[in-house]
Amino acid sequence: MEVAIIGGGIAGLTAAYRLCRQGVRVTVFEKDSQPGGQLATFNANGAPLERFYHHIFRGDKDVIGLIEELGLGPRLRWLPSTVAFHHAGRTYPFVTPGDLLRFAPLSPLDRLRLGLVTLYLQRQRNWRPLESIPAREWLVKYAGKRAYSVVWEPLLQSKFGEKAGEVTMAWFWGRIHVRLGSRGEGMRHEVLGYLDGSFGQITDGLARRINEGGGKIALSTPAKRIALGDGRVAEVETVKGSLPFDAVIATIASDSFAEMVPEMPPDYRDKLRAVSYQTAQCLVLKLKNRLTPFYWVNVGDPSMPFLAVVEHTNFMPPENYAGKHIVYLPQYLDSSSPWLQMDKKQLVERFSPFLARFNPAFTNDWVEQSFLFREPSAQPVVPVNYSRLLPPHQTPIAGLYLANTTQIYPEDRGINYSVRLGNRVSELIVDSR
Repeated sequence: MEVAIIGGGIAGLTAAYRLCRQGVRVTVFEKDSQPGGQLATFNANGAPLERFYHHIFRGDKDVIGLIEELGLGPRLRWLPSTVAFHHAGRTYPFVTPGDLLRFAPLSPLDRLRLGLVTLYLQRQRNWRPLESIPAREWLVKYAGKRAYSVVWEPLLQSKFGEKAGEVTMAWFWGRIHVRLGSRGEGMRHEVLGYLDGSFGQITDGLARRINEGGGKIALSTPAKRIALGDGRVAEVETVKGSLPFDAVIATIASDSFAEMVPEMPPDYRDKLRAVSYQTAQCLVLKLKNRLTPFYWVNVGDPSMPFLAVVEHTNFMPPENYAGKHIVYLPQYLDSSSPWLQMDKKQLVERFSPFLARFNPAFTNDWVEQSFLFREPSAQPVVPVNYSRLLPPHQTPIAGLYLANTTQIYPEDRGINYSVRLGNRVSELIVDSR
């Protein structure tokens, strides 16, 4: 059996690895010059580092299992996370229940309501009753207008822009349930996982196992079209020619997948086109000095252009990066946003005045180097009753499968769920033989 996988991100590589272990001949087509997708790395002062910030949680069983399977378990570090919230020019620690009780922008009653709501979402296991309710409506009702406007509204707006009001409470539940689950009972300090040497070791390990298993990874080879014959998959056409296959797994964005298969039945095509995406843009700075004492600062100030300050070297030591300090400044943007027309120099100039609000000592000469990364289809927009829009992994076309971030719901996208997608879709291929 010959299987093509379109997209060499973590889902595609996991599926390829699993299929190779079952004796299936696999070819992965990746448009980039390196595998990994959103887990791809770059050289940060002599050390590999992810283009987009990443960590894992204690409950991420799929990726933890894969890490162990690849022999990387000794490199997995579980480290305390430090979180803060920036509001009205001040940064507040947001690590423990005591920090919430001291959060001055909210009244004591609002703090209590916010704490009870987050505790409820941590313990609530059935998300389906929440799916038909907009997150904004539910949070205003139960956490209160003030807590919503101060804490949650800026974050939803930063993530989804004008579409924030459409987002289902089920997605919000998934976000909170997983994150707070990493604190355990009693809302103790959060502990997060990271691989010494970057998560790029997962993609490197998978690529090595795929090659050892007789599979192929074709880099810098974007697929253009999936051709059919007698109503089923026949060929994959790439920029370098066409090859025959018995089955195809697409791990690319839904709209791109729809364009790649002109013969897709209308009902399934409508599901693919019903999902819209926000573009992720991430400016990464190499600084001379530490900007904040926190790993993750959520930005609750709508005047700021970025949604968080993620200081990676407050999580992993700066000694790993020759003593420099690495800061991610992420944005989620509509594809028409003017921010996407700026280069990294322009973004540094626009962002720098805001960085002084986190550390008054900051000056532009702290910035030794900058890097800019974009992912056009990073964040699916998840409106109410989103599960009705979800396309199944197996398409109506024989031998054709889809596994992408739109199908992770109700959880938010992350390494663990991409590994799980790869596991699931590979099982469907094996069972179909």
